[in-house]
Amino acid sequence: MLVSGKEILRDALEKKYAVPAFNFTNMENLQAIIDGAEEMNSPVIIQTTQGAIEYAGFEYLADLGKGAAKRAKVPVALHLDHGTDLEYHLKAIRLGWTSLMIDASKCDFETNVNIVRQVVKIAHVLDISVEAELGVIAGKEDDIESDISIYTEVHDAVKFYNETNCDSLAIAVGTAHGIYKGEVKIDFDRIREIKQEINIPLVLHGSSGVPEDMLGKAVESGINKINFDTELKLANLKAMRKFIEENPNIYDIRKVFKPCRIAMKEVVIKKIKACKSYNKA
Repeated sequence: MLVSGKEILRDALEKKYAVPAFNFTNMENLQAIIDGAEEMNSPVIIQTTQGAIEYAGFEYLADLGKGAAKRAKVPVALHLDHGTDLEYHLKAIRLGWTSLMIDASKCDFETNVNIVRQVVKIAHVLDISVEAELGVIAGKEDDIESDISIYTEVHDAVKFYNETNCDSLAIAVGTAHGIYKGEVKIDFDRIREIKQEINIPLVLHGSSGVPEDMLGKAVESGINKINFDTELKLANLKAMRKFIEENPNIYDIRKVFKPCRIAMKEVVIKKIKACKSYNKA
């Protein structure tokens, strides 16, 4: 069932689990996410970046996302991930997205606040949730790239929330977008301190490659939404390469993509367990 981002995150906040949020670009990708969520009886957020939209088309992803969500046996929110352009948000609203992320985290504090306010003002009238980001998360997400992390300060988070009234907040606490380089270090104390000051859903970006036990500890510390993308892509690529190597004469894309879908679903199930969202639908 297609639900608002507010509804799906409100339940996670109250029951102290995290909703897994997976990026999708095509049908097989999306089917793996929904199948895994249904098998685990978990609510789920399906996400599209601006890069995915430019690749597949706004209307195509709207049809895929809304159709899959409406038919799903579990609550599903359709989310715009890392939207930087106001026009993308307006079109996403028109096409039926139920959750938005406005990413102005590379701007100075006041500019970030003002941009988020614009989106909040429009979205809240329609009961659409708005996620913002404060601090800088290292790594690369589509065309958004940073070599360094700037951790979210507790007092800044409080001021930012009070001035924007955003529904959820992505915070920089040590994770990184893309493939991890080096040891994963998450500042769990910082998560707990921010949560204590602003009791809203907190979001962890850049979670691919983070050990499951660390994700679980992040949830226990106050995270209510965790984003995943790279590990799904890597699982898809590994399964595809293996199939092609073992079946060099097979050209039927249905046969090629079947093991890819299975491999991605296995990742989805593993992440749902880490988020503690199984049987929460």
